[in-house]
Parts: sequence; C-alpha cells; structure tokens
Amino acid sequence: MAPPSTTNPKFLIAPSILSADFARLGEEVRAVEAAGADWIHVDVMDGHFVPNLTIGAPVVKALRPVTKLPLDVHLMIEQPERYVKDFCAAGADYLTIHVEATREVEKTLREIRSLGVKPGITLRPRTAIEDIFPYLKLVDLILVMTVEPGFGGQSFMADQVEKIHKLKVELRRLGHTALIEVDGGITDVTAREVREADVLVAGSYVFKKDYATAIRSLKEAKC
Repeated sequence: MAPPSTTNPKFLIAPSILSADFARLGEEVRAVEAAGADWIHVDVMDGHFVPNLTIGAPVVKALRPVTKLPLDVHLMIEQPERYVKDFCAAGADYLTIHVEATREVEKTLREIRSLGVKPGITLRPRTAIEDIFPYLKLVDLILVMTVEPGFGGQSFMADQVEKIHKLKVELRRLGHTALIEVDGGITDVTAREVREADVLVAGSYVFKKDYATAIRSLKEAKC
C-alpha cells in the first residue's frame, strides 16, 4: 500500500458525469456540488480513440453556468488539437489530452495554456509512465487511468498504482507541483491504494449511492 501523502490531507473529489442521469444532468451536477464535490469530471469520447461515443463541447458550455466548480475535461479523442479551442471556449478549467492521441503533444499543451485553461496529460494503462515525463513541466494535471479508457463501471487495475509513485518521485525531482489525478474503479477501498494522488475521479461510486456519504468517504480515505 502506498504511504500517505505529505501534501494534501484529503483527496479532491471529481464526480464523473458519465455515470449521472443525462436526462437531468444540470440537477445532478448541482446535487454533487452541494454534496461536497470539488470538481466536475467530464469524459469526452469520439468512438475512434476509444470504442464509445459521448458528449462534446456544447454540453460543457451548457454546464458552465450550472456550477462554480472547476470543469475537468478529459479528451479521449484522436487529434485533440482539432477541438482544443472549442472546449476551452466552452468553459473547461482543466483540459487533459492523451499522449497516444496526437503527434503534437507539446504544441497542444502549450495551446491549451495560451487559451487560459490548465493543461493535463494522461495515458492508457498499457503505456509506460515514462512516455509522459517529457511533458510534465507543461501541465498542471496528470491523470493516471486505473481502467481502460472508454467505459464506466470497470474494475480497478491495481498494477497501475506504481505509476503514481513514479510520478510523485519525478515531480519532486523536477520541483514541479502538478496534481496527480486517478480515474477508474475508485471506491472508498481502492482510494486507499492511491494515497499519493491528489484528485479522485469517481462515477458509479458517487452517482449510485448517497452523494454526500460517498464523497465524504472518498475524501477521508486519504487520512
């Protein structure tokens, strides 16, 4: 089990709207905000980079006036550079791209920052964590996937936890303070395995339970 973090005493919690009731999405976002969520996580899938299709920039734009919380947008799409301007203009606060999805990683991250949005980078479970090391100083957020991206409700992949520790060590070496986020199979039990992270994305665990109880249990799993 990873040692407790010496930075943030509690996790930031970012409920994933992928598990929300889309027929009443605005209400769901307001409800998790009232229940203690810190961010709102938005999964964007194009049916190509991952075998599923979800929402686009118009939904992010619609959510922006609904909540004061940061909108944490994860682009699981090919050539994300084609849509960066749209999502930044729509109101994303964090915009995360996959290292595998573009040949223009550095350029895309710099463009995101130039548009006033915090850039993030992520990778598939099978991708070596070292593949994103060249870009760490360009980002404010690093997302470690503990499931295969593309679908909600998958089981936590414990073999990915080591990546979090490696990231923590590398960030300390660089003297960089980017946040580490974890997404996939997060519950109050698996959260204890990723204590070196800063932000937890949770979909089913939050939206299928009492929101406040679920969020509180995740925050306190780091203590």
